[in-house]
Amino acid sequence: MSEQSKSQVGKRQLAVALHYDRTGAPTVVAKGRGTIGEKIIEIAKEHGIPIEENEVLAGALSNVELGDEIPAELYKAVAEVLIFVLRLSGRVR
Repeated sequence: MSEQSKSQVGKRQLAVALHYDRTGAPTVVAKGRGTIGEKIIEIAKEHGIPIEENEVLAGALSNVELGDEIPAELYKAVAEVLIFVLRLSGRVR
């Protein structure tokens, strides 16, 4: 799953990719701004990974270290993104 924030005037693209395997909290597996953020989004699109645009959540997730689980205070926001992804994939109605 990829969480991204589109760039605004004067800001660089931010992207955060999460992995969730249903055995704990989602983990941050990639993050970056500018060229790296754009590459994360490009790879997600190439692999058919749904992208949710949420600047505030992407900013909060960008503070999580790579490989770490998301903090409990972000569970609700990330759960909403997971539901979005599962609906797109047809796994949840």
